[in-house]
Amino acid sequence: MAALDSLSLFTGLGLSEHKARETLKNTALSAQLREAATQAQQTLGSTIDKATGTLLYGLASRLRDPRRLSFLVSYIANKKIHTELQLSAALEYVRSHPLDPINTEDFEQECGVGVMVTPEQIEEAVEAAINRHRPQLLEERYRFNMGLLMGEARAVLKWADGKMIKHEVDMQVLHLLGPKTETDLEKKPKVSKARPEEKDQRTAKDLMENGEAADQTLSLIEQLRGEALKFHKPGENYKTPGYVTTPHTMDLLKQHLEITGGQVRTRFPPEPNGILHIGHAKAINFNFGYAKANNGICFLRFDDTNPEKEEAKFFTAICDMVTWLGYTPYKVTYASDYFDQLYAWAVELIHRGQAYVCHQRGEELKGHNSLPSPWRDRPIEESLLLFEAMRKGKFAEGEATLRMKLVMEDGKMDPVAYRVKYTPHHRTGDTWCIYPTYDYTHCLCDSIEHITHSLCTKEFQARRSSYFWLCNALDVYCPVQWEYGRLNLHYAVVSKRKILQLVAAGAVRDWDDPRLFTLTALRRRGFPPEAINNFCARVGVTVAQTTMEPHLLEACVRDVLNDTAPRAMAVLEPLQVIITNFPATKSLDIQVPNFPADETKGFHQVPFGSMIFIERTDFKEEPEPGYKRLAWGQPVGLRHTGYVIELQHVVKGPSGCVESLEVTCRRADAAEKPKAFIHWVSQPLTCEIRLYERLFQHKNPEDPAEVPGGFLSDLNPASLQVVEAALVDCSVALAKPFDKFQFERLGYFSLDPDSCQGQLVFNRTVTLKEDPGKV
Repeated sequence: MAALDSLSLFTGLGLSEHKARETLKNTALSAQLREAATQAQQTLGSTIDKATGTLLYGLASRLRDPRRLSFLVSYIANKKIHTELQLSAALEYVRSHPLDPINTEDFEQECGVGVMVTPEQIEEAVEAAINRHRPQLLEERYRFNMGLLMGEARAVLKWADGKMIKHEVDMQVLHLLGPKTETDLEKKPKVSKARPEEKDQRTAKDLMENGEAADQTLSLIEQLRGEALKFHKPGENYKTPGYVTTPHTMDLLKQHLEITGGQVRTRFPPEPNGILHIGHAKAINFNFGYAKANNGICFLRFDDTNPEKEEAKFFTAICDMVTWLGYTPYKVTYASDYFDQLYAWAVELIHRGQAYVCHQRGEELKGHNSLPSPWRDRPIEESLLLFEAMRKGKFAEGEATLRMKLVMEDGKMDPVAYRVKYTPHHRTGDTWCIYPTYDYTHCLCDSIEHITHSLCTKEFQARRSSYFWLCNALDVYCPVQWEYGRLNLHYAVVSKRKILQLVAAGAVRDWDDPRLFTLTALRRRGFPPEAINNFCARVGVTVAQTTMEPHLLEACVRDVLNDTAPRAMAVLEPLQVIITNFPATKSLDIQVPNFPADETKGFHQVPFGSMIFIERTDFKEEPEPGYKRLAWGQPVGLRHTGYVIELQHVVKGPSGCVESLEVTCRRADAAEKPKAFIHWVSQPLTCEIRLYERLFQHKNPEDPAEVPGGFLSDLNPASLQVVEAALVDCSVALAKPFDKFQFERLGYFSLDPDSCQGQLVFNRTVTLKEDPGKV
């Protein structure tokens, strides 16, 4: 019964039933929201309107100190805090004053309480900004950065509504410049590029030092050409700092050059035990990009040495993702291709006194600076016989390992080369019951494939000594290992083990759930591969680990989709509108440009009839100051139709809820231009739309200091909102999975593979602009 009461309470705040049920699953959040709503009702003595409910939900989900709840609820309920901007300022204020009694005067000043920004003030601030830039505006016209004008006006009027400022900028710029001409719609000419030989000498660091990075972003390949100045040339491995040479090194390098012809060779070596994530995108771009930048080749090599965790679907998905990012491997290989050779080298290593069979258990091998194995000095012949016995299945798992005689940089002694596993291998079946480890396999596979630059992330630096040691111990060609920093994202978990936990807990559907940062998830959400590659280019090739904000990736997505996603119109919360004086006896065919800024990219046709649907939020009976859309005495234009509608009658149901509107229409050029143009649909398709937010509430969900309860306790209950009966215009009827659109005024959307004939499902990829409420 209590759950039903809470559900009713939360939906009364304006939450959808789905979102309310998700909130109830989070005990701490639902308790805090229940308390906030109860206190607000006591203050108001009446029902809570949706705007207040939205603020209360934002307060409950973001407030970390419950002692401040009553104080902040009173400000929201009394409309002293009535915008998201004010709420963010209030939360920041109480966060930065955890122990102090709150100074009310100081608090209200910091949160803009009582500050009223009039339309006249906005008009004056925008006019002043335009006058400061008037000559440049007249010269550049609509190519001028209008964001500069909005930023300057916002700096003067901190608490002004951003949408009102934008509208005022649009109106004043239109008044100054007039409508856009064909010249305004032409694409900006590209700046001529430097000759390739000049680019080769300019690194990303050079550009930063010369102050040019603000004007251009080097492609990853251009950065890698710069990085090539630091890397050794093929065959000159010995010139690399720290490279270990032996009496055989120069002969081996000579043979290497005869085989490769001096060609750069890299490899991307994933483990096929999970789906690739955003960090792997950087590795793919680095390995394939470096080879491409230097006219070389790159192998896709699966490190399939752990059959317990490997599945066929992971091999397929990894190949798909490499191809999706635009790269073609020179050859797809597997560590298992070389199992015979690797075993022969292991026998040779024992013969040379550099490896031995050990019977210490796994727990005894863990840790660093451990004591030497009691079997370290056993006779060579004994180790040879025991290793053969391991191969023939005469030891149980964990009873025997083959260990190499070296101490690594981090103090780890005698890493394991082979262990016993009785799991059938997906490619070799039951041929083997012993499998090599990464420490043993990786450098030797690099040697077999004559890799010139073994590029790996920074955590493998501790294995560099074993890499060189093993190749030299066997007198085989030794590549050079280069380390670079990993790429991570805030508000994300990419560990395979933790993603499995999320799937098991029902927090996400599978590895490709669009709230994750696996590459399959990003593709399903609608992220274009070019955007991911551009993001990797912006991050650059750094030695230090990089943790980026997700909104920087989303900005790259918008840049690509703005030029590639055709426009369509969709309505998420439909409100029926009847045009009582529709100018035709049947519906009209409206030509809508696929890309309004470039009509050369074609048009699509949509019907326009006497019954249309608009967003419920585009109408208000009692609008607040600054509201520009449909209201009594305030007509609005319908995008692309050339018509303006004006409200005549509001039809309400028994409960008092607005069910439909009756309006009249007129030609847009017949009277004064309306204050706003809204989108609409007529004779639409019904579809499901999935709206995504961050999966986690904190920047570092895996950090115990930030999230003491563990990452599973940090799930955002509002990370998925499903709109089951949205309406979309019929231009998208033939869309295929992963086709992308910009739904005007709503965001970028991609057709989900769950779609079937007659029931389209769209994922929101990103909003049109970064949400200023996100921190």
